[in-house]
This record gives sequence, C-alpha cells and structure tokens, in this order.
Amino acid sequence: MAFACTTKWPPPQPRTRRGSMSIQGTCDPQFSEVRSEFERNFAERGEVGASVHVTIDGAPVVDLWGGVADPATSRPWTEDTVVHVWSCTKGATSLCAHILASRGLLDLNAPVSYYWPEFAQNGKENVLVRHLLNHSVGLPALSEWLPAGAFYDWEAMTTALAAASPLWEPGTRHGYHGLTFGFLVGEVVRRVTGVSLGSFFEKEVSGPLGLDFWLGLPEDLEPLVSHTIPVDPTQPGILLPTLYITALTQPESTAGMMLLNNGGYMAPGESDSRAAHAAEMGAIGGISNARGLAALYRPLALGGSYNGVRLVSEEQIPQMSAVSSSGMDAVVSVPSRFALGFQKAADNTYLAPNDREGWLVPEEAFGHSGMGGSLGFADPRARLSFGYAMNRQGPGLAINERGQSLVDAVYRALGYRQTGGGAWFA
Repeated sequence: MAFACTTKWPPPQPRTRRGSMSIQGTCDPQFSEVRSEFERNFAERGEVGASVHVTIDGAPVVDLWGGVADPATSRPWTEDTVVHVWSCTKGATSLCAHILASRGLLDLNAPVSYYWPEFAQNGKENVLVRHLLNHSVGLPALSEWLPAGAFYDWEAMTTALAAASPLWEPGTRHGYHGLTFGFLVGEVVRRVTGVSLGSFFEKEVSGPLGLDFWLGLPEDLEPLVSHTIPVDPTQPGILLPTLYITALTQPESTAGMMLLNNGGYMAPGESDSRAAHAAEMGAIGGISNARGLAALYRPLALGGSYNGVRLVSEEQIPQMSAVSSSGMDAVVSVPSRFALGFQKAADNTYLAPNDREGWLVPEEAFGHSGMGGSLGFADPRARLSFGYAMNRQGPGLAINERGQSLVDAVYRALGYRQTGGGAWFA
C-alpha cells in the first residue's frame, strides 16, 4: 500500500544522544520506527557516521543523519556530509545509459561495436549493450597487469578492455563486474554523447535534480567528505565473504584478478585519496549521501520524472526494473540477480553468514548497494525512493543488518508483509 504524505512537513526534532553520538533531521511520525532503527544502528550495531533518506510520492518522510564523520578529530556528520558510496555508483551510470535509450539514442539490444568499434575484437564482436549492463559480457577483470593509478586513466582502461578477451562466452553466464562496469557502460555513454560520463551525469541528472552526487568530486568539496572506515578482518566475529577468501588464496582466480589487479585502487586508503575522488569511475567512484541516493531514484519511483525534470519515459521503467540475468554469480560465488544495470532483490539468507550478499525488498524495486552497506533504490509500486550511506563498512559487498533494518522499518510502516525468507510484498 502507498503512503499518503502529510501536507505539512514536521519541524526538526530534538537531537537524540547516546554518548557523543547525536541524531538530527526530520522524520514523519508514521516512519518513527525508521528513526528507532537508525538510533539502534549507533547504539548496538557499530555505526559511526551515517544518513538515511526516504521519499514517498516525491516528498521526504525521513531525512536523518548522525554520528561522527571523522573519528580522529570527532568532526560530526552533518546535513551536508558526503561519503564514498562505492557500487551505488553503478545505479547512476546505468541511469545515464537508460536516459539515452529512452531518447532513442542508444539501442540496448545493439552490438557494442556499433557505438564503440574498437570493442569488436577477441571474441567480443557480437556483444550487445545489454550484456554490459547485466554483467554477462565476461570482463569482470583484466588479466594483463595494470600499472599504478590505472583506474584514474579512462583512455587506458577503455583501450585495455576493448582489446581484452572475455573470460567466458558473452551472454552465456553472468558475474559481477564490480570494478570494470563503469568503464564499459561509461564508454558507451561517452561514444554516444561525445562527453565524459561524469559530465553527462552532471548535465542531465545531478544538475537538474540538484543532487549531492558526483562522478568526479570538485576539489573545493573535499572538506565535506567522510572517509571510509574499512572492515578490520582481525576483529572477533568478522567473517570474510567467499569472494575475498578466494581472491586472497587464489590470486589467479577471477576474484583475485578483480580485487588485486586494479592499479592499487583497492589498497587501504587509496579510494579516499584526492586522485580517486577526482576521477570519473562509473562503477565505484561516486561521492554522495543518503539524500543524494534517494533523490537519484525519486524520479524513477514516479514514472521517470520529478518536479518538471524527466529523466526517462514511463515506458522505460519496466526495462530498468526487469530481471535480465540471475543464478549463480561467476565472480561472487553466490546467487545474484540483475536488471539492466541495477540489482534486484536476492534472498540469500539461507547461505552461511559470510555470503549473505543479497538485499530484501519487494520484487518491483530496483537499485544498487555499495560495498560495506550503502544503498539506493526505487520502488515504483510504492512510489518510494530510499538512500542510506555510512562511513564504517560491514564485511560484505552488499548491505548488512544496519541498512536492512532501515529498509524493513520503511516497509513495515507502509503495511507490507514478509515471506518466511524475509522478502517483502504488499
């Protein structure tokens, strides 16, 4: 059931304190459980700094932030704090491709080589644009060793990917293209538009919608960034996903090539360097917050437009949300489901705790999570958009109990019910 938003947005509510932690912002009374779960994240689940934002029918019903942006200096997480949202970036990049498809400028069923001629080599002659979007092209990693800083050189990366041989026959299976997705889809966007992915996103999406979301962060905004707090695998109770274990024990594997051969990008602290923030990396480089993530998906929850800004046609939404590839993921080694560029709900709760990489939302929803827990998605049936961003990562590639508890609270507030496995339905 959809929520009929109150006409009067409630005033800012008093801070909730737990030690040095404070929660600020606003929350409609119907969604008070979201606020309670957000508070619990800090009190019981190890949250350090975070924000959550929810819209229904285009209107904000939850806009909360709190905690610490920089533990070393105790700098608080404020309304304008942004953070690296990792693979939530893929949602922004995919949206750019669908904007072009909606305008008739990009055929998702056309060969990639129609737009990017150099791509048609070494077994990729018949690769379709949809294969790039649904992670079935077979280029989750490069076998040739990449030099330091390779991910900051767009031309070098796209040239290498164009020359590479796929690791499986394109279209026959799917495997998460965690780091290469942005160069593959982004280069098609660049070839069609004649401008870089980040420039197109700013002109057509973040600028018109007024988003705090950047693919290539301006240097003067660096003071707003809260740096990532990575998982400490030595801490008691931390279980690394099979992907990480495989990469560390079998560096020649696909998982190993993806996580170890990236020009040093995955080295501790490198992803929060100025060079990383400035680069346009459409798979993993986005800088945003919960408000930016929710606002990115708000038009997609409302038929493709919001406040006079139309991103895609209403007819494009079903193409964006329909499952395009599913089953055992050839890279992550757990089942996964993808639409054309977006993740779909995947109930992996039956797996061992270290491999529960899915997220539980109604089938109509589509979006993308980010490594360690961030999440943005749209649910057109509920006319809902959601964003959650944080600085302390969990051990997995997708959301964890912090983000899922917020999602669950939203759907409970809307009167949705859960199946035995935890999936939500109206």
